[in-house]
Amino acid sequence: MALRNAVLAALLDGESSGYDLAKGFDASVANFWMATPQQLYRELDRMAIDGLITTRVVQQERRPNKRLHALTPAGRAALHEFIAAPSKPTAIRDELMVKVQAMTIEDNPEVRTSVAGFAERATAKLARYERLRLRLLDGRSEQAFLSEAERIGPYLTLLRGIAFEQENVRWAQFALTVIDTRAASQLE
Repeated sequence: MALRNAVLAALLDGESSGYDLAKGFDASVANFWMATPQQLYRELDRMAIDGLITTRVVQQERRPNKRLHALTPAGRAALHEFIAAPSKPTAIRDELMVKVQAMTIEDNPEVRTSVAGFAERATAKLARYERLRLRLLDGRSEQAFLSEAERIGPYLTLLRGIAFEQENVRWAQFALTVIDTRAASQLE
């Protein structure tokens, strides 16, 4: 999948600035797609050249001018074409898993530190995703939201992110227990 498709999907909610898209990526799609603001701005420029989005400049006082981006019919068609195509299997490249795989008893302290940091980050992401879930539901039950909402995709991807981070936390806690138990048995 290209960043382009994630941007097209984000613009389904309407016109947006690059800054707002970057914030939105961090809050909503970061559980399945990461992009730096620089990557995002470069892609927006390419998408405008390719006719997938329109860009208009909004004059602002006391602030730099704002560029707002919106989908064109060609952008909607490109997004539909992407949606209709078969999905490729997910490829995982995880540096921490390589460290854990290669770990020896001597490496326990370093790997433990890495796993503990991983657990902290996963816990923080999980809390952020839960706050976003409550904001999306806006006081409604999940069932009510799913039957009333115009677009359910953002909610479904958020649930996937929540499940992913819950599993990350569970695995990290288990790994820390195993590492600590092994370290303690080496001291005996």
